[in-house]
Amino acid sequence: MYDSGKIITGLVIFVALFASPFILNVGGGAPAVPQPSLDTPAIKSMGNPVCVRENMQSNHMQVLDLWRDSVVRDSNHTAPGIDGQLYEMSLSNTCMECHSNKAEFCDRCHTYAAVDPFCWDCHIEPPKEG
Repeated sequence: MYDSGKIITGLVIFVALFASPFILNVGGGAPAVPQPSLDTPAIKSMGNPVCVRENMQSNHMQVLDLWRDSVVRDSNHTAPGIDGQLYEMSLSNTCMECHSNKAEFCDRCHTYAAVDPFCWDCHIEPPKEG
């Protein structure tokens, strides 16, 4: 057989390269999904939080886009909450009033998901707690 040594060596190298991500991840597992901290004075003072956790975890991007479009394009600055009360559609004021711990609330999940949102390109980032 011609060049059988080279073919077998090439196959071994190919299999080793193809399997290396799987082999390197054996035992390490995926990092744990972060749980955003809801430990802020504003949230603690609420009896019934305005935002529903399950809905906001999966839909906050769409809600913020809708709010942005409604405020910028339609000059509509209020939206009803789940409690029926009208709230100002404002990331800096309404959202960050309760979630003042940006590093432990926003950044933790965005870092985990490797997402770099452009919210703070226009909005003023809240000062770091500490």
